[in-house]
Amino acid sequence: MAQKPSIPAGTRDFSPVEMAKRNFIFDTIKSVFLKYGYQPIETPAMENLSTLMGKYGEEGDKLLFKILNSGDYTNKIETKSRGLNRSQLNKLLSCDKELVENCIFKIKEIRNRLEGYDVKDIETEFNKNYENDPIFIAFGKFFFYNSNLKYKKVDDFATYIDNLTVNMLKSYVLKSINISSIKKIKEARVISEKGLRYDLTVPFARFVVQHQNEISFPFKRYQIQPVWRADRPQKGRYREFYQCDVDVVGSDSLMNEVELIQIVDDVYKALKINVLVKMNNRKILTGIAEIIGEADKIVDITVAIDKLDKIGLEKVNEELLQKGLPQEAVDKLQPIIQLSGTNDEKIATLKEVLATSETGLKGVEEIQTVLNYLNTLDINTEVELDLTLARGLNYYTGAIFEVKALDVEIGSITGGGRYDDLTGIFGLKDVSGVGISFGADRIYDVMNQLDLYPKESIVSTELLFINFGEKEALYSLKALQTIRKAGIKAELYPDAAKMKKQMNYANKKEIAYVAMAGEDEMNQGKVTLKNMANGEQKLLTIDELIKEIQ
Repeated sequence: MAQKPSIPAGTRDFSPVEMAKRNFIFDTIKSVFLKYGYQPIETPAMENLSTLMGKYGEEGDKLLFKILNSGDYTNKIETKSRGLNRSQLNKLLSCDKELVENCIFKIKEIRNRLEGYDVKDIETEFNKNYENDPIFIAFGKFFFYNSNLKYKKVDDFATYIDNLTVNMLKSYVLKSINISSIKKIKEARVISEKGLRYDLTVPFARFVVQHQNEISFPFKRYQIQPVWRADRPQKGRYREFYQCDVDVVGSDSLMNEVELIQIVDDVYKALKINVLVKMNNRKILTGIAEIIGEADKIVDITVAIDKLDKIGLEKVNEELLQKGLPQEAVDKLQPIIQLSGTNDEKIATLKEVLATSETGLKGVEEIQTVLNYLNTLDINTEVELDLTLARGLNYYTGAIFEVKALDVEIGSITGGGRYDDLTGIFGLKDVSGVGISFGADRIYDVMNQLDLYPKESIVSTELLFINFGEKEALYSLKALQTIRKAGIKAELYPDAAKMKKQMNYANKKEIAYVAMAGEDEMNQGKVTLKNMANGEQKLLTIDELIKEIQ
């Protein structure tokens, strides 16, 4: 018995009608992007794992779809691991400058987050973040176990790392790392070196660095492509879905944040979806962590409070305690994350609460500037300051956004924020960017539930010519050329089948008009046009038919 066909969980097929609806969404969003001066780009579906790993936090890394290298990789593991010597190891490291540089960057990244802490704390954090990547662990262990390492505090250790070159690291690793660890590296790299993209922002940052000499800054781009996440499928959450991203890099101006909210307003006005924009700032969250005495737990705090809508306050508090926050710090956090009132009232309270945090006050100032600009513009969408909005992605540094549909129970349908140095991961420092991503699949679900599609957007054919035979079909084809030039979507039934069959075809496709050209019509240079909704028939010239349908 033949196997019943299926598709992977978390993916979907789309019929012609469904595709018409999706294209309406894409076209609407694209038209708004173009109106604001954004240019389109595309990047490959797959990226090198060195590009993707470590950019999305520990949880994000676990959701990456890794791609097996082609060929008989299990044989390659055995062959390439057998008899590995120093010469082969040297060759491996020599040809992998990018890997070594990425390892250095990741250690620096964690060191910056734990400034003032012992090297031992960096080791713990590094292992926790990259426990599933033997490549980075193998290199990382050198820093923490090398017998020549005299530095005990991060400030000294930072100088040591900053002065380190790729060649120096390679030389040290050759001397100190054991062969079994390198075998694991080779095995991992033989199995998988690439992954499906998790989002469009990190590939965009890679694109900007790689093509920096070909683009003008500030660079405004949009990108509409699918992304993949190895998530647990559920309502509104898919493993394959489209994102419609719009970003600007190379500018620190808060006018960019204002413009992005204008884009959100225009898009959802055009789609007729009532939405609420929630906004926060990572600097405010950093300030909150500082004033409760847990600055080093900023990542744990943001990841936990970002789940408030999903799991509730009690569960969030449990998670914070499990992450090592003392009860006193959790208690201090309660009035802050439950802060209510108007945006102005929240800002006034935050200025008092964060009075001792320079970073926190900077975040409040940025939020207030954006809101002041918006108040002078014609924006229909409500914008709300929400301190529980954290968004789990590690690269956000300033404003963060989330858009919720008001008339349907579903997760966020748009989200984004500012990232001050995402391109720095790939070697281009001090290039700030900000962007948002429209979740096309969730927008599609919302519009389906609310039946918001204009009828004309899902009509594939407006007019069908009945096929009575070869002579009549040729007459119809000539007429169709004129009709299509007038912008009417029209087709000829391909076979001279029974009238009933051709009419059923028109009904199933919900075609509004049917044209019939028999011998009488051809002699007069006309066609009979039937309105399928009311059954009315008219004998018309081609020009009259065009006017009737238009």
